Amino acid sequence: MTTSPTTAGDSPSRLIDARIAELDDWRGKTLARVRALIHQADPEVVEEWKWRGVPVWSHAGIICTGETYKAVVKLTFAKGAALEDPGGLFNSSLEGNTRRAIDLPEGAALDAEAFKALIRAAVALNGSPRR
Repeated sequence: MTTSPTTAGDSPSRLIDARIAELDDWRGKTLARVRALIHQADPEVVEEWKWRGVPVWSHAGIICTGETYKAVVKLTFAKGAALEDPGGLFNSSLEGNTRRAIDLPEGAALDAEAFKALIRAAVALNGSPRR
């Protein structure tokens, strides 16, 4: 994962735009695509920039993060272990009790409808009363 110089006044959305532009390869295109799908699934999503350079999408709590590595774009769902995954998208961080992730290597296909359903389920879970 690379970090870019940022200005204190940059909004999280602009910082995410800059990250996508800086990743002038398949990772930038992948991050841009999943970002668009997240916004389609939840038009009220809030974009954040945390942990010195990680895009974060939230709605009543963190939905997921979008980390970029040399070999994968990793989408980590904060409460993924509590989500149903009928599309079988989760393929990483499966051993934990809380998070689950989707690792997308170059050329990987992502079922857009299953992904948007997962985003909507994460939003619903964030909005549900805690037990």
